[in-house]
Amino acid sequence: MIDLDAFRLKLLARRDELETLSNESKDTRKPVELDQQSVGRLSRQDALQQQAMANAQEARRINEQRKIDAALKRLDEGEYGYCAECGEPIAEKRLLIDLTASFCAGCAR
Repeated sequence: MIDLDAFRLKLLARRDELETLSNESKDTRKPVELDQQSVGRLSRQDALQQQAMANAQEARRINEQRKIDAALKRLDEGEYGYCAECGEPIAEKRLLIDLTASFCAGCAR
């Protein structure tokens, strides 16, 4: 039997970590000013690339936060740790690797 409270704490801690990272990267995701007088062409391109990478990273964080919210909902409903497809228990080792797993190894294939 898995310790649901421990998994809840891990999910909440990860969600908090993602929120902190998101807040810390707000400046990096701001629109890049295209003023050629103050920034050279290569510097602008570098800034645009950094902004694109920061936006992609933020999209991944948002996706992970959605998965965490779904896992917390399954916890509240008593469905966490059970496969959404076949209803069988998900191995604890699998949940330790991916706290948000909603399918057992067999159904995930």
